[in-house]
Amino acid sequence: MDKKELRKKAMNLPEKPGVYLMKDEDSEIIYVGKAKILKRRVSQYFGSDKKHDVKVKKMVSKVCNFDYIITDSEFEALVLECNLIKKYSPKYNILLKDDKGYHYIKITNEEWPRIEAVNVKKDDGAYYIGPYTSSWSAKKVVDEVTKIFKLPTCNRNFSAGRSRPCLNFYIGRCVAPCNGKISNSDYMKLFAEAKEFIKRGSSETLRKLREEMNLAANELKFEKAAQLRDRIKSIESIKEKQKVVSNRVKEQDVIAVVQGENRSSIQIFRFKDGDLYETENFIINESGDLQSIRTEFIERYYSIRDFVPKQITVDGTLEDENLIKEWLSKKRESSVAIVIPKIGEQLELVEMCRNNAYEALARYSGASRKEEIVLNELSQILGLSKDANYIEAYDVSNLQGTENVGAMVVYKDGKPLKNAYKKFKMQTIDGQDDYNSMKEMLTRRINEYKKNKNSGEGFGKLPDLVLIDGGKTHVKLVKEIAQKLNWRVQIYGMVKDSKHKTRAITTDGKEIMINKNKKIFNFITQIQDEVHRFAINYHKKRRTKSMLESELLKIDGIGKKRAKILLMKFGTLERIKLATLQELELIPGITKASSRAIKEYFS
Repeated sequence: MDKKELRKKAMNLPEKPGVYLMKDEDSEIIYVGKAKILKRRVSQYFGSDKKHDVKVKKMVSKVCNFDYIITDSEFEALVLECNLIKKYSPKYNILLKDDKGYHYIKITNEEWPRIEAVNVKKDDGAYYIGPYTSSWSAKKVVDEVTKIFKLPTCNRNFSAGRSRPCLNFYIGRCVAPCNGKISNSDYMKLFAEAKEFIKRGSSETLRKLREEMNLAANELKFEKAAQLRDRIKSIESIKEKQKVVSNRVKEQDVIAVVQGENRSSIQIFRFKDGDLYETENFIINESGDLQSIRTEFIERYYSIRDFVPKQITVDGTLEDENLIKEWLSKKRESSVAIVIPKIGEQLELVEMCRNNAYEALARYSGASRKEEIVLNELSQILGLSKDANYIEAYDVSNLQGTENVGAMVVYKDGKPLKNAYKKFKMQTIDGQDDYNSMKEMLTRRINEYKKNKNSGEGFGKLPDLVLIDGGKTHVKLVKEIAQKLNWRVQIYGMVKDSKHKTRAITTDGKEIMINKNKKIFNFITQIQDEVHRFAINYHKKRRTKSMLESELLKIDGIGKKRAKILLMKFGTLERIKLATLQELELIPGITKASSRAIKEYFS
C-alpha cells in the first residue's frame, strides 16, 4: 500500500483503544504502538509529516501495511503493547536486552536448595532474581547473603546422609546441613529469609529479625535470640559498607535522559534501603522528543524487570503518566509513585544521574561531559529539537572597503573542526558592505552544499545550527537567503556589547540573553572570537599580498602575473631583495631583463 491507501485504511479504524502493528514490504513487524483512539493515532502517521521526528519519518517510509488489535481499555492496550514488543522486538521500538548480557541470582528447586550467581535464565524450575547489570553485582549479593545467613557454598549432596562438615562450619560460616546440624524445615525457613533479603533489601529483613529476636528472648529461647542478634549485626555491618549515596527515600529508581546528535543516553540509579546499590546506562541510537523517549524507555525497562520500586524519580514528564502508574502498581502489587523533583535532595540525585548520563554519552561519542552539557543547554535555550552538535559560524572582514573577505568556522561536538573551515574572497562586493558580503558568502555556501550534498564535513554537511556575527538585520537577511534557496537550517545572530563581547543571541527580531549562563556565554564567545580571528587573519594575508603586489608592480617589466610568481616563490619582499640575479633568472616566467630590473629597483 502507498501512503494514500494506508491513510484511507487508518481512517476506517474504530474509535476505540488498542494496539497497532506496522509492517514492512516483507510483512515483518517493524513497530508496535498503543492508542487511546486507534483511528486518530494511526491516521496521524499517514497525514502531514511536519511534526514527525526523524525516527517516525523513517519508520513511516518503510510501512506497507498495518494490523490492529482492539482492547477494552487503554490500560489493556499498554500491557498488550509491552508483551508484543517483547515477543517481536520491532526495529523502530526502543529495545533493551532481556537475558543476554545480564546476570541473575538462582535459587535451585531441590530438597536442599542452593543460591548461586548465573549468566543465563533457564526454564529449569529454579527461582531467578534479577537481572543484574554485571556478574560482579550478582556475585557480590550472593557472597553477602551466604555470609549473613550462613548458607552452604559447597557441592555436597545433603540428602545422602551425614558427613563430616567442612572448615566453613568450624569458623561460623555455614549451618552445616551436611552434618544434620539444621533440619530441612529450618533450612527452608532460612532460605525464605535470604530470598526476601535479596528481593526487598535489608530494612524489611531487619525489622522481621528484630521481632523474632525479641519474641525468642521473651520466650527464654536465648540461644535462638543470640543467633538472630548475630544475623542482625551481619546485615547492619554489610549495609554500612554498601553505603555509597544515601537518601531519605528508602526504595526508588532515579532515571535521567540526555541526548546527543543521533542518540540518547539513559542513566538509572537504583536505591534500596536508602542506599545506592546498582547503576545502569543505556545508549540508544535515536534522539527526538524527550518525553516520548523517556516514556517508551520506562515501559520497556520495567517490562523486563522482576521488581518495580515503590518510587520512580524522573527528570521530566511522561506521556500517559497515570496509565504508566497503574501498570507499574499492578506489576508491583502495591502503589507506585512517579516523582519529578523541583527542589532538595531528590533534585540533586536527578542532577547527579543526568551528569552520569552525559558522561556515558560523552564516552560513547568521544566528546567530554562538559561539552555535552553545554550543547544540551544551548539547544534548550534556543528551543532546538536536538543538540547542536555541528555548528557553523560566519564573519566578514575588510579595511575601508578593500579586500573584502569572509570566513566560516565549524564546531563539532563542542570542539573546533579546523579541517572543515572555509575562506571566502568576495567576488561581487566593492567598498564596505557587510550585509551584502554576508549575503554573498551564505549564498555561495548554500550552493556548495547543493553541489556536494552529504559528501562529508565542510560544504558537504548540513549544520544543526548557523551562527553569524551580527544582529537582527543580519539574521533577517540570511534567513531570507536560506528560505529563497530552500536551505532549512536554524540561524541565529551573535550580538556584541560595547566591549565587543557576546551578550545575546538574536533571531526573529528578539534577543535571548546568555550572559547570565556562564557555560553558554563562554562557549558562544569562544565561537565568535574564533570566527573573528579566522576572518581577520585571512584578511591580513590578503591585504599583505595585495600590498606586496602593489610594490612589485612599480618595477619595470613586472606585471600582476610576474608579481604573483615572485610572491609564490619567495613569500616576502625581503627574500626577493636578497635573491641573487641567478636565482631570479631561474624562475619560470621571469626574464633576464626583469631579473636585472628587480635587482636595480631594490639596490
